[in-house]
Amino acid sequence: MNAIITATELASELTGDYPPVVLDVRWQLSVAKAAGEPPFDGRAAYASGHVPGAVYVDLDRELAGAPGARGRHPLPDLAVFGAAMRRAGVSAARPVVVYDGGQGWAAARAWWLLRWTGHPNVRVLDGGLPFWRGDLSVDEPVPSEGDFDPAPAVGGLLDADGAAALARSGVLFDARAGERYRGEVEPIDPVGGHIPGAVSAPTTENVGPDGRFLPAEELVDRFKALGASDGTEVGVYCGSGVSGAHEVLALAVAGIPAALYVGSWSEWSSDPSRPVATGPDPQ
Repeated sequence: MNAIITATELASELTGDYPPVVLDVRWQLSVAKAAGEPPFDGRAAYASGHVPGAVYVDLDRELAGAPGARGRHPLPDLAVFGAAMRRAGVSAARPVVVYDGGQGWAAARAWWLLRWTGHPNVRVLDGGLPFWRGDLSVDEPVPSEGDFDPAPAVGGLLDADGAAALARSGVLFDARAGERYRGEVEPIDPVGGHIPGAVSAPTTENVGPDGRFLPAEELVDRFKALGASDGTEVGVYCGSGVSGAHEVLALAVAGIPAALYVGSWSEWSSDPSRPVATGPDPQ
């Protein structure tokens, strides 16, 4: 099963006999704004126009827990997540398509959570809403209650110790921008740098200029050049487990399974006992 879907394919499936549930997860990282500039409001963006039939899902409240010692976007309470998915009409036997405003990070977070908790058929709209060519709707649907009951997988998830170990035994990708990996800048977290042994692999380099994923064969070559050879155990982290999910998605497009360290750098860097590496060298 493909992990992504084109806008043309989605439009076709929505007119078919068994249309997918569509989730709108528009979100932007909350960083310091210019004076007077309001923070991004995903629900307002949804209300102004969305794919017909799509249901809005709030990343900060339904796809993540409260910020704290486990990071800025820790795993959500599974009861909260499951209730949100059922409210949106998600059922185990019905396919799901997720999209966001184009960056792909938020949609990938929803994709990863649904896949990790057992949904068998979830795809991300490649390129997000900007590639949708159909009409937009301002009507907010009220779907029938779904039956999805999240059941976390045994694998696919890393904690801090697991990420540290994988950086030595396999390959651990750091999906943040290279300057954050090197510790040259750190706009959000208390310490700059990376987990010792992690390899810099900015998720922005998994997409083309238009924001859509590179062809699968190009992604295979990219990740193999970074150390993800056949049989290598792979993990990913980022700042807070959102852009890292996008890298896990890119790896899935390439046919490479990978685990996600959800706490990521926001958790790692908050613990002064954990080592920090800086510069371009993984160590």
